[in-house]
Amino acid sequence: MDKILLIEDDHKLQKYIKDYLEAYDFEVESVSDFGKVMEQVEESKPDLILLDINLPTFDGFYYLRVIRKKSSVPIIILSAHSDEGEQIRGMEYGADDYVTKPFRIGILLAKIHAVLRRAHHRAEESQSAGELKLLHDSMKLQYKEQIMELSKNEFRLMHLFMKKAGGIVTREEFLEALWDEHVFVDDNTLTVNITRIKKKLSQYGLHNVITTKRGVGYVFDPNAC
Repeated sequence: MDKILLIEDDHKLQKYIKDYLEAYDFEVESVSDFGKVMEQVEESKPDLILLDINLPTFDGFYYLRVIRKKSSVPIIILSAHSDEGEQIRGMEYGADDYVTKPFRIGILLAKIHAVLRRAHHRAEESQSAGELKLLHDSMKLQYKEQIMELSKNEFRLMHLFMKKAGGIVTREEFLEALWDEHVFVDDNTLTVNITRIKKKLSQYGLHNVITTKRGVGYVFDPNAC
């Protein structure tokens, strides 16, 4: 069940949206203390945020900028203003979509589904362990803001490492992942590729992420990232 955090100070509209979305099996949490919006964002860990622009204390654009410095959580703006400049501003600050009040609740639901589908698709295209991320679409490795190129074999091995993070991956499993009907793959090929991965990780300062279980295989430790 996806969790939605609703940041809306109109209590009547807040209840209407909450009741409607809960009827469609969403978990909806509403902000009640607008002096502690960011605290609730961090505690809630929502899958999507519905963010009103006209709020007490700070406006929605302020919260949008602050959230985007820390998180890529999908955000849909709710606003009573329909002018193009404000919509562009919202998208430039990192909003995923924009809904103008008054709106039909069915339209909002459709936009929520669309934004979550994109977010889930992006999640499927990458694997993460701490601040280390394997980017499937570009076959690259990212650590914080640094990007590193991977060969095809290195990418296959990292994919398996992160898929089975914390557990032992046998050499047989790695050899199967490397198997290519056009290229001969042997035990030495595996050792060479894992050594290269370790060297690349060490360039990030990640020296103990991969450990050898002699006679069995290897372990990728996500807590070391």
